[in-house]
Amino acid sequence: MLGDLFRALRDMLRPGAQGVLAAGVALSAGLLAAFYAALVVAIGWVVPDQVTLPWIGTVDWIDNLLSWGSAALMLVLSFFLMVPVASAFTGLFLERVAAMVEARHYPGLPEPRRVGLAETTRESLAFLGVMLAVNAVALIGYFALGPLAPLLFWAVNGYLLGREYFQMAAMRRMPRAEAAALFRAHRLRIWASGVAMAAPLSVPVLNLVVPVLGAAGFTHVYHSLAGTRRG
Repeated sequence: MLGDLFRALRDMLRPGAQGVLAAGVALSAGLLAAFYAALVVAIGWVVPDQVTLPWIGTVDWIDNLLSWGSAALMLVLSFFLMVPVASAFTGLFLERVAAMVEARHYPGLPEPRRVGLAETTRESLAFLGVMLAVNAVALIGYFALGPLAPLLFWAVNGYLLGREYFQMAAMRRMPRAEAAALFRAHRLRIWASGVAMAAPLSVPVLNLVVPVLGAAGFTHVYHSLAGTRRG
């Protein structure tokens, strides 16, 4: 598991990979900003421009408070928002990263299985929906565990992200049913790899490069479990 992840890290540091890494970071930042903007709009609908409080009077500085606190709020929310960002990343960018990894480490492979845009979008949206629903339910556990909440967060999202990234990488080379069967046969190792990916997702700034590393790492994980020989 660690060997696959370290190989992915070296892949991203090789000459020629910086463009892929930069594009991945830009995409992650863009998706994070989009999720954040949607959340701010939702808060704007719920929170009024001004409120009248007993003994205090009219408070009309709520907008200013939200504006000044937006940078700090962005860092805090990135702990949670980078998980759906990483989920959305697979359908948009995994093919490019996987192709680069395979060209370097697994030369001579046949052309990957063509996964249509409709299938990719459907899979990504399904995973994203499951991830949001599971994390919404897990919020109760996060509050109950207090300082141990990150452990539950990493365990839950490590399983979900590991499943998604692995199956999307596997589906490039085999039908969906076979990819799901390979996942079930090695779910503990894939879960551990997912936790190793989910943990740094909670570190601001560093988390922007994690979806790229995850896509490269799970390409290695798939080929390792499938028995592909490295060139």
